[in-house]
Amino acid sequence: MASFDVVSEVDRQEVRNAVDQAQREISTRFDFKNTNSSIEQNELAFTLRSVSEDRLAALRQVLEEKLVKRGVSLKGLEYEDVQEAAQATVRQVATLKVGISSDKAREINRLIKEKGPKGVSSQTQGDTVRVNGKKRDDLQATIALIKGADLGIPVQFENFRD
Repeated sequence: MASFDVVSEVDRQEVRNAVDQAQREISTRFDFKNTNSSIEQNELAFTLRSVSEDRLAALRQVLEEKLVKRGVSLKGLEYEDVQEAAQATVRQVATLKVGISSDKAREINRLIKEKGPKGVSSQTQGDTVRVNGKKRDDLQATIALIKGADLGIPVQFENFRD
């Protein structure tokens, strides 16, 4: 019985490198001069600070560019509302979601059951989804099906076993 796991993870070192690169670019760019713009990282949560909402949007764009360059998917990036902060500044918190929630796992299971090849089954195991099938071709078709679906989260496929 062949199988693989569907997971949603990010490389934390790549995320840290992307934030470091973004901070370096902010410190050298002329349009960020005297704006006290910054990006603070706490695990997978980022606090973006700047003097105005348009500078905050530019800061968000710099962060997203660096994340994409480092191969981190933006599908799991969620922004909260812009908040007023001290000394006439604004801030926004962004969170990078990892793991497959139970709702998303149900959505993946339903997708495989409805549109997947016959003989392929799936089950939720914590924050991963294990997919089983008799034929390798059926599992590859299932991977293509999941990649083609817009799930709203980044997905990777691990532990492919024949």
